[in-house]
Amino acid sequence: MPCTTVLVGKKASNDHSTMIARTDDGHFDVKKCVVVDPEKQPRKYKSVISHVEIVLPDDPMRYTACPSVDRSKGIWAATGINAANVGMTATETITSNPRVLAADPLVEYRKAKKRGEKDVPGGIGEEDIVLLVLPYIHSAREGVLRLASLLEKYGTYESNGIAFNDCDEVWWLETIGGHHWMARKVPDDRVVINPNQFGMDAFDFGDAFGKKENHLCSDDLLEFIKNHDLDLNTEGKGNPRDIFGSRLDTDHIYNTPRAWFMGRYLTPKTHTWDGENAEFGPESDDIPWSLVPERKVTAEDVQYLLSSHYQGTDYDPYRNRDTGKRGMYRSIGINRTGVTSICQIRSGVPEALRGIEWISFGSTTFSCFVPLYANVSRMPGYLSKVSTDVSTDNLYWTSRLIGALADPCYSDCSQLIQRYHSAVQTEGRQTILEYDRKMTEKADFSMTEEANEKICKRARELTTDTLNKVLHEASTHMKNGYKLSDN
Repeated sequence: MPCTTVLVGKKASNDHSTMIARTDDGHFDVKKCVVVDPEKQPRKYKSVISHVEIVLPDDPMRYTACPSVDRSKGIWAATGINAANVGMTATETITSNPRVLAADPLVEYRKAKKRGEKDVPGGIGEEDIVLLVLPYIHSAREGVLRLASLLEKYGTYESNGIAFNDCDEVWWLETIGGHHWMARKVPDDRVVINPNQFGMDAFDFGDAFGKKENHLCSDDLLEFIKNHDLDLNTEGKGNPRDIFGSRLDTDHIYNTPRAWFMGRYLTPKTHTWDGENAEFGPESDDIPWSLVPERKVTAEDVQYLLSSHYQGTDYDPYRNRDTGKRGMYRSIGINRTGVTSICQIRSGVPEALRGIEWISFGSTTFSCFVPLYANVSRMPGYLSKVSTDVSTDNLYWTSRLIGALADPCYSDCSQLIQRYHSAVQTEGRQTILEYDRKMTEKADFSMTEEANEKICKRARELTTDTLNKVLHEASTHMKNGYKLSDN
């Protein structure tokens, strides 16, 4: 799934929260946001894509999820926060190389070709991973260890990056071939930017095979690297990106420009991003995986990054003046995004209020982010009651309509969209603050669903109002417009 990931350590954020965020860029996948109760969690799971069957523990927790509405290709739960205030997003499709994939092949489903033969199940993948892991973990580190055990036992049929967070830590795991993996704790003062490539650019094997404080990996990873001559590093650099990743021409169009834009936003003075003497350009292969931001990062900053389209540069597809570079790189805010979430685990609030999940549907360039308490038994119908038919009764389809209408007349609609985003963010935050105070003072945390309903009611009003205005603007730009004075 071609996506973009942003991870924020607790000392890099403005409120000491951790954040893991990702755009889920499918093929216009229809998505919804729901709560999965323990009794609805399967005890034996079978993947639609790979046909692998896995017996699950008998003690799942409640968790939020953003599954596909059409289940014909599987659940694809995408992201969520569980009852233990652990967030997860899975997965960021990443790149690899033929040397790795030959040494440890992906575990793909093989259908029987002859009578009497049996189908051979594949491994696990994006369809499955959230469901298999999130309901059973009590910390971000536990998430890494549970997923690692599943990868080693069943393998995977695709290369993926997966993020976990709790109130103290953020962890990032990247798969290596069919069964191998490595994971790093994101430094507390850093922000990770990861666009569809193998991301990690440093790894402490001494820690991974010693105290295991900030680095974890497959037990045989060093032997795997040595036995298959995978290490391309010189002078002892030890860059995992040069061992397990890719350096393709397509990366320079599709992937690295996204990292460049995000790094440019986070550290405009620390590094030189523009001009002939730029330290990093849009096609640089060595853009850092993590950066210390020059100012504290907010949820709105993450939203800005994940909705960006190279604004302020010659590469912006909406730029009025074309310099020959317009639209040449793949934007982060892309038309076919299904859902985008920010799993925010806060400190300094009661445990029952720690998890806030910001949800956006459709193209992030145009759609709003709605903050929601995760400690609930159900999500508002405006987010959860979605069908495959177009409707203005839910946020998913209304967001898609706004994006499709506003895109052709961006310059006339951009201010409407900006005001819409700001209003939803502001009023959503106001409601969270209101209910944080109210529930903390009363020591009664049963009002989280009431708060979510209030947030969604107002988000619906603002979304409908924006749709009305965008439809009017788009209608005035129709090619069949005609006035008598035209003659």
